[in-house]
Amino acid sequence: MSGSALNLSRIAAMLAACALALPLKAEVSELHISKQYGLPYLSVVVVEQNRLIEKHAKALGLGDVKVNWVTIGSGGTSTDSLLAGNLDFVTSGVSNMLLLWSRAGGQVKAVSAASAVPLIFVTRDPNVKTIADLTEKDKIAVPTVKVSMQSTILGIAAEKLYGEAGRGKFDSLTVAMSHPDATVALLSGGELNNHFSAPPYQYQALKAPGVRAILNSTDVMGGPATITVIFGTVKFHDANPRMMAAIYAAMGEAMDLINKDKRAAAEIYLKATKEKIGVDELAAMLEMPGFAYTLAPNGTLRYAEQMFKTGVIKTQPASWKDVFFPEAHALPGN
Repeated sequence: MSGSALNLSRIAAMLAACALALPLKAEVSELHISKQYGLPYLSVVVVEQNRLIEKHAKALGLGDVKVNWVTIGSGGTSTDSLLAGNLDFVTSGVSNMLLLWSRAGGQVKAVSAASAVPLIFVTRDPNVKTIADLTEKDKIAVPTVKVSMQSTILGIAAEKLYGEAGRGKFDSLTVAMSHPDATVALLSGGELNNHFSAPPYQYQALKAPGVRAILNSTDVMGGPATITVIFGTVKFHDANPRMMAAIYAAMGEAMDLINKDKRAAAEIYLKATKEKIGVDELAAMLEMPGFAYTLAPNGTLRYAEQMFKTGVIKTQPASWKDVFFPEAHALPGN
């Protein structure tokens, strides 16, 4: 992890204090925020369930704020809703944020990281020992074709195997499917044999006979790397400084809770999602290598390079700070 959770919480508190010093003006009193499925979204599940944005907004003089959360299985659908004005913030993969940052000419940026978790490529095809064994007959379930974190990381892994020309080698094999649906499809014995998954679904799949892991994002990236971020528009940011401080402080408090008490975080997640996993099992997952819940982003420029070289984004950021709001710039990100 980059920096202690305590230090991150102090940074959030300082930002909140700064916001209190700003001139009073009308800000939004209602928010719409999306999230997706799985432990990459644990931090925002904690924010939602513990009503942390509401708590910090009230402390900053914004009164009783209403926060509406919606779970959407595809990052692409979420980002379309943000651009259409139906969402104020999206929690999704770093790659989706980078895509919107590029498309919108820098007018979409991230508030903070939401998680670093290992993404595992699982297969039940006995002929596939590594990704090098994949052929045109194989299909790989990912949340969003070409743009998802799974697609981006698969491209980085392909480049290691095949060089620059191989970055997009597996794009034609990917199909869009939410993680819960892909897990069901993989285990049903149908046509889908491969799923570049996310926790906890990847661990559920690995319990099934014949299913095994052939790629781990932590290995590809050389350590824990940010998978999800929360992001929104510059227009909203500039018009709502106190709400931004409240969101940032809420994320910091959620990170503190997760890092101090994994079991409590697991209980909050299961209460919200109703997923059929034991609390102890889920808490143990959070202790596994590759899991890191911190506000500081890690790996942003590596993802951006992959997306730029494959043409997914047209502009490449020079610094991770180019794609994050100023509130995050004091963090030890990359």
